[in-house]
Amino acid sequence: MTNFEIRTTTEADVPIILSLIRELADYERAPDAVVANEAGLREVLFGPRRSAEVLLALEEGEPVGFAVYFYNFSTWLGRPGLYLEDLFVRPSVRGKGYGRALLERLAQIAQERGCGRMEWAVLDWNDPAIQFYKKLGAEPMTEWTVFRLTQEGIAKLAASGAA
Repeated sequence: MTNFEIRTTTEADVPIILSLIRELADYERAPDAVVANEAGLREVLFGPRRSAEVLLALEEGEPVGFAVYFYNFSTWLGRPGLYLEDLFVRPSVRGKGYGRALLERLAQIAQERGCGRMEWAVLDWNDPAIQFYKKLGAEPMTEWTVFRLTQEGIAKLAASGAA
């Protein structure tokens, strides 16, 4: 990993972050699903109520990948957890250990911040990622099903409780 580094992003990195998000969406076969924009990312990543953090992977000073993460909470552990929302390494540089290096840095952050666990989701068709995570010692949580409400569903549910 010559000339490779991982660093925390700054507000100046927002265009790079958005570009990597779009590349990830292409890889995940959902290029039209990205509605994020630079202004919104600036607000949630660097505004007064930050919702997530981003690590940027660089090879020879050029962005080659990123990890987007935030904190959740385990009531059973009584501790925060680190939730990895997205991990992406550009296909042209895969196999060099950059994904593992990003996960190692996230594990260090989780340890430093007293997290009880790290969690993430992976698309069930993404066998290379699944095998990669298993090699790291991660275990699939097969007994859990992920549920989601979109903005429309949130609005509908919120309005149903209005008095």
